[in-house]
Amino acid sequence: MTARRSIKISKVRTQIVAVIASPPELHRALRMTSAPDLFELRLDHLIGCLDEVERKTSILSAPTIITARHPDEGGANRLSHQRRRALLGRFLPRARYVDVELRSTRTLRSVLDTAHRTNIRCIISFHDFDDTPSVRVLKTKARAAKSRGAHIFKVVTRTDTPVQLTRLLDFAADDDVDLAISVMGMGKLGALSRIVLAQLGSVLVYTSLRQAKIEGQLSIRQLRSALSALRII
Repeated sequence: MTARRSIKISKVRTQIVAVIASPPELHRALRMTSAPDLFELRLDHLIGCLDEVERKTSILSAPTIITARHPDEGGANRLSHQRRRALLGRFLPRARYVDVELRSTRTLRSVLDTAHRTNIRCIISFHDFDDTPSVRVLKTKARAAKSRGAHIFKVVTRTDTPVQLTRLLDFAADDDVDLAISVMGMGKLGALSRIVLAQLGSVLVYTSLRQAKIEGQLSIRQLRSALSALRII
């Protein structure tokens, strides 16, 4: 007989992050009367309107996470390391958090160093759009993220099957991960993963302001409703 899994419900409050990746999303964010906890500025998507973003960031109704994503982890416009470094450096003084992929921590070390000197918190992230690695692999990446200065380790992986989702759940529930985590799935079970993982202590959960860009992402209204029903927010 297979032992039943014991899932511990976390008392950590999950924060909602609304992603801004286009001018219409920026304009909608500026009009919101009930803001999320944080906005994420996807600078790699906002190349064409950076001056407007820079002018209006200060009047957003919530603090910001900035990121300029690596092309191999979903980044737009195939930006070079130099261009990403310049973008992050430009917007860093306006940010609460900066998000840098684990694979980019060496090439963007100067950004992370500046963030630490100026009390801007660091999210180090890992994205796998094809699968969910084993718990062992994810724990190894979490340790690497912590060693490189992460305050939060963010994981986004493919969750089309129960096996893939179970790997994420097991990782989130593992007591050996000595670091705050933000864990989400994408794909057929992506929406379910975001709600269940919030119960397990995922400190940030990301949502769309307009039409979802990836399968499994919930709208901010759907996410708030689900988390409120579970008394997570």
